[in-house]
Amino acid sequence: MADFDPEKFEDKYANYFTELQRAYKNAFETMNDRFDSDLVHAIDQQVLNESEPFYEDDEFRIELPENPTERVTAVIVDEEKLEATLDRYVDEIEAELRAVFGLDDADEPKA
Repeated sequence: MADFDPEKFEDKYANYFTELQRAYKNAFETMNDRFDSDLVHAIDQQVLNESEPFYEDDEFRIELPENPTERVTAVIVDEEKLEATLDRYVDEIEAELRAVFGLDDADEPKA
């Protein structure tokens, strides 16, 4: 676990690249184990590859590229399932970022 400095996160790729990779990889593995692996892989490669993590107001958030669901063309899936899986994936990445940086709320149960 790295000592987290919110100011250093502004230049996250220079300061926290390894931690970011670990959080995204952990989220991918969790999602791949629990959901349709073809859909998870498509979201990973066609949406999240252009996502941007931010740390603001003591929270991580993931900014997705424009029209994220329209980018998923590698699988055929209904819009509702795609949106729900994408939302869950983003939540998982944010949770993994908190875990990797040691910012988990000890009282918060894990999903």
